[in-house]
Amino acid sequence: MLMRTDPFRELDRFAQQVLGAATPGTWSKPAAMPMDAYRAGDEFVVSFDLPGVSPDAIELDVERNVLTVKAERRPLPSGDEIQMQVSERPLGVFSRQLFLGDTLDSEHITADYEAGVLTLRIPIAQKAKPRRIEITGTQSDRREIQA
Repeated sequence: MLMRTDPFRELDRFAQQVLGAATPGTWSKPAAMPMDAYRAGDEFVVSFDLPGVSPDAIELDVERNVLTVKAERRPLPSGDEIQMQVSERPLGVFSRQLFLGDTLDSEHITADYEAGVLTLRIPIAQKAKPRRIEITGTQSDRREIQA
């Protein structure tokens, strides 16, 4: 099971809508990246939107049962020939942490980055999968039920 780690995310989002985004040069925490998470068979799939981020600017770390995704959208090259007309896309570091439950196999996570979407596949741990238990006993222990 995946759990969200930032209970104040909605409050932060509301505050940004009402008060506006932080101005350049002011302190702000790393921006969160939107994600979708769902179970598909024997794995959890988590997709993060990271448009405009190069694959070498993405870091994935797992420590204990915490998965950390960090990405950096870097500014365009500067120079005398470039005059920015509109700059609405946020730049800087984006970060997200997920707590991975004990039922997930953090040793075998796979990652794929295509078309600005980072997709992680986290298998369900073998110990968490349902299994059948065979019941054994002696012949004398069996009882027949008559209808």
